[in-house]
Amino acid sequence: MKKGMHPKWYPEAKVICNGEVVMTVGATQPELRVDIWSGNHPFYTGERRIVDTAGQVDRFMKRLKQYDQHQTDVDEREQIALEKQQTRFLTQQLVALDLGDEITQTLHDATIVSIGDLSQTLEQNPETLLNLQGFSPEVVKTIEAKVAEVKAAHFQE
Repeated sequence: MKKGMHPKWYPEAKVICNGEVVMTVGATQPELRVDIWSGNHPFYTGERRIVDTAGQVDRFMKRLKQYDQHQTDVDEREQIALEKQQTRFLTQQLVALDLGDEITQTLHDATIVSIGDLSQTLEQNPETLLNLQGFSPEVVKTIEAKVAEVKAAHFQE
């Protein structure tokens, strides 16, 4: 082998962590300065400590919080939009159901003037509709089907 080709070997090189010698090893330098070694590494000590390199963990946590906040804002906006859409649906006039003039007029006379009033009556007490003049169970089923159809079309948009 050629002389002077290999670096000098230090069989008693000192490993220094936080200003104190923690071990000796063989190395090509007389001193090795380290931030982490097996004596203070969370994996070996069993601690739940995060080793932060140049603030990367903080930046990640900040981005994660921003993402969570963004998702919360998106969910709130979607909820508000859905509530507005439901309000628009429930405040529509009965004409949107295309039930026919006679049925619509009978419902108006019974102070049921919007789809919301009709939906509430169908949910709470459908027998009220059966007491109206000219209403039979078939007519009530037809009304329920029309409300469901218009609702599906409205919320599909």
